[in-house]
Amino acid sequence: MPLPLTLLEILQKTTDFLSAKGVESARLNAELLIGHALGLKRMQLYLQFERTLTETELEKVRPLVKRRSLREPLQYILGDTEWAGLRLKVDRRALIPRHETELLIELIVERLPVPPRRILDLGTGTGAIALALASRYENAEVTAVDVSDDALALAGENAGALALDSRVSFVRSSWFDALDSTVPYDLIVSNPPYLTDAETAAAEPEVRVHEPTSALTAADAGMADLRTIVGGAPLFLKAGGILALETGVDHHARLAELLTESGFERIESRKDLTDRDRFMFASRSSP
Repeated sequence: MPLPLTLLEILQKTTDFLSAKGVESARLNAELLIGHALGLKRMQLYLQFERTLTETELEKVRPLVKRRSLREPLQYILGDTEWAGLRLKVDRRALIPRHETELLIELIVERLPVPPRRILDLGTGTGAIALALASRYENAEVTAVDVSDDALALAGENAGALALDSRVSFVRSSWFDALDSTVPYDLIVSNPPYLTDAETAAAEPEVRVHEPTSALTAADAGMADLRTIVGGAPLFLKAGGILALETGVDHHARLAELLTESGFERIESRKDLTDRDRFMFASRSSP
């Protein structure tokens, strides 16, 4: 009978296995998966490296490692992610919120010297942007829109877990279709689908195979949903209000033209943390 393996030996074997399957940061993934299976934080793992694992414990570890080896996203396996200071539940019902998008929240806050009273988040997914803004602006009324019933259910679960469900309203709508334009918003924000079919096809398996394609890819070279949002926003945005968008890196010249045609002013392009054009801001003129 083989000798029981220590936690460190299991960790090393798991790291090698995941690395061979093409998983980036294989050691970190192994630590998080094993820690999740055993109910241990990473620091607790380090303190128990010499401990041998029982067969019952190994039975908890194996299926998680198998799922990750098939390139299922780590966040889906763990069931949640830390984003913009919030702990969010994540699963296949919605796109995993990217840490790059946290910069969008920071840039919005910089551009709002007066706290907004009404905020609209288009394509809310997990609810990440809506909930992050609701947590920062305690007096704001936030409306979060998505066309997917599954995504809205997940966003609602996150709102309840964060005790923000009384301040964030979730609406099933294809962009502006189900919204009332008679009470406009101070801020409209969206991280819509903006990848081309080719970009999605070239993405890592975690994205291409496991995340909802409808939340990633848009027609018209990734511009279709951005075009719809820019065209509809003036009717729903207060004079002096801000439209904030996450975009594809090749969209900014065309978006600037569309924003100008739609009557926006103070159009601004901002780069992401990798120095690529990623965010667009525009304002409606004040009365």
